[in-house]
This record gives sequence, structure tokens and C-alpha cells, in this order.
Amino acid sequence: MTEEYDLETLAVRSGTVRSQFNEHSEAMFLTSSFVFENAAQAAARFKGEEPGNIYARFTNPTVTMLETRLAALEGAERCVAFSSGMAAIIATVMGLMKAGDHIVASRSIFGSTVQLFSNILGRFGIETTYVSPTDPNEWRKALKPNTKLFFVESPSNPLTEVSDIPALAAIAKEAGAWLAVDNCFCSPALQRPLDLGADIVIHSATKYLDGQGRVLGGAVLGSQALMEGVYTFLRTAGPTLSAFNAWVILKGLETLSIRMDAHSRNALELARWLESHPNVERVWYPGLPSHPQHELAMRQQKTGGGIVAFEVKGGQPVAWRVIDNCRLLSITANLGDAKTTITHPATTTHSRMTPEQRAFAGIGDGLVRVAVGLESVRDIRKDLAKGLEA
Repeated sequence: MTEEYDLETLAVRSGTVRSQFNEHSEAMFLTSSFVFENAAQAAARFKGEEPGNIYARFTNPTVTMLETRLAALEGAERCVAFSSGMAAIIATVMGLMKAGDHIVASRSIFGSTVQLFSNILGRFGIETTYVSPTDPNEWRKALKPNTKLFFVESPSNPLTEVSDIPALAAIAKEAGAWLAVDNCFCSPALQRPLDLGADIVIHSATKYLDGQGRVLGGAVLGSQALMEGVYTFLRTAGPTLSAFNAWVILKGLETLSIRMDAHSRNALELARWLESHPNVERVWYPGLPSHPQHELAMRQQKTGGGIVAFEVKGGQPVAWRVIDNCRLLSITANLGDAKTTITHPATTTHSRMTPEQRAFAGIGDGLVRVAVGLESVRDIRKDLAKGLEA
């Protein structure tokens, strides 16, 4: 699409390429390989002298449509799609870094990302230092001569802490490092990290980009030069997004903006109610004035998003009671679904972290995370009240 369009239009129209059948909906190309007209064309494709599809591990028209659309939404030169969000993260590191390099990461990131950085990459000579997501001075102090990557989730999982992306971008640039932002909680409908100075955006497309909990997917976005290294890892190692999953996510993107607006409205109303509940110790939601980074969030994000975390009085027994009394909310660790989900981070998403790591990240035993869906917020509130008032 050569004209300038709003994000809502790009989410519906961008990236679409029609086949000879001139289909209206994006076509799904379910094939493992592609046929060449002759041996010379095959050689030219493999050498990169001629554009075109070669093998579905690293080229597929449906996946390319998704990559083109996501790049348009994030304002990126290029997108590389993957089989999951975690595949996207490891591809970023393996595609751009080497043994002896150093990562500075927020201490408030997904538990599996902590495991990847600490227990897997560490075995291959890539060291990680964890710092506060909200104090840029800690990032500066953690710098080493071999620091190559800053990695942050903003808002963070599960406490919705908001990082000052322009400030971190400036520190990273000064040090000759890249800033990668996991934009899973916001999606490009609410936040565009590249516009704020980040070098790389990472998504678990499993979440809001799909929007209905149907398939797994991931994506990495940035400049053409940076993404070439990430793409080379994909081509060689093969953490490939299937054409079917790409097609499903393409369909999900068509409603991204209206879904994110609705998630955010429901989440704000629920957060306000939770904040006034006598059995709730504290609520974390960027859209509340009580959130420590509320003003920053409102500068960087369109809304507060769809994730609400709250600490109950009484620790894990009460948190589990709240969860177990739900009859409408789904007890699952996934998020970004049309259906509201609820989980206990300390024993699910962040359970593989040590107690010391969880304490360092501020994840208490009484913490509950709700990914607010598209149901009536009154019904969501009534369901939570069963456990909170038991």
C-alpha cells in the first residue's frame, strides 16, 4: 500500500497479495516447497539473485503477507515471523549476538524469558544482568564494554511496570547496544516502540495479535539490516511459522484496534472496582492514576491495555480461593484472548523462577493476574467477587 493510511486500515488491508484467482480474503498456501520454471531459476532463487519462494521453512506467501502487515503496523522496515514468541526472542539473540556478549534485561519479564537468558544462553557464553525496568540509571550502571542488547517488556508481565523507552533507547545508543522491546501487552494498536527510539520490537503473536487464543506465533521487527541476521537464523534453524497460523493471525489483525479499545475499557473499569475492594491490598494497572508510571504510560501508550494485576490480603491461599471460585473466567496462563483469563503468576507463568528471583521481580504469593476479555465487565466483576467476598 503506497498511500498513507491509518492503523485501522493497515490492519485490515496491508500486505495482501492476490493470486491468479483474485481471491478477496488472503490465500493460505499450504505447501512445503515451490516449483521452479527451470534449473537456472532455481539457482538464481537459492543465490538470492531473484526474489521468490523457495522452501516453506523460510519463504511462504501467507507468512510474507503477515510479515508485511505487521511491519506496516509497527512502522518497521522489516518483520520476520516465527512459530512462537519465545522462538522470536531466541532468534533475536542467536541472530545478532555471539559468545562473550552481554545483555542488560529488565528483572520484570516473562518467566520463560528469564530461563532462556539465565539457564540456556548462559551456557553458550552470553551473560545477562537484570535491573529495574523503571530506573534508567540502573541500566546505565549495568553497562559493560561487551553489552550488545537491552531487553525490556513494557508494560511488564505481570505487574504492568512501564519503562521509559526513549530514555533506555538513548542509553543503549550511546553504548553501541540495541534496545529490544517486547510489545506483547500493548500491540501496535496501543504502542509503537520503534517510534519511541527502540531498535527491535518483539511479539508473541499468540496473544493480542491473534486475539482469540487459537494459534501460536511470534514476530521480530526492526531495520532491514538488523532483521537480515534474524532471518538468517530462521532460514538455518527453522523455528518456522506455519502458513495456517499466519493466516489465522492475519484474520485476527483485522479487528486488533477495536479489540484493544474494548479490552482497555473493560480493564480500566475492573481495575477501579478492584482498587476499592476491601480485600484487595494493591492494584497494578497503567491506566490508574495510582500506578507508579501512570503519566509515562499515558505518554507512550494510547490506553492502559487489557492486563490487571492485584495483590489480595492473605497470600497464596486467598489468591487460589479467588481463582477457584471463578465460574466465568478461564483459569489459564494465556492472555490476549476474547475470553477473560486468570492466573496465579507465582505458581504458573513465573514458577520456574527461584523464590529469590520472584521476590526481586516483585511477584508475591498473593498476586493474581487477570487478562480482561470482551465479556460484560459487570459479569467479570461478579465472577471475581465470589472469591474475594468468600
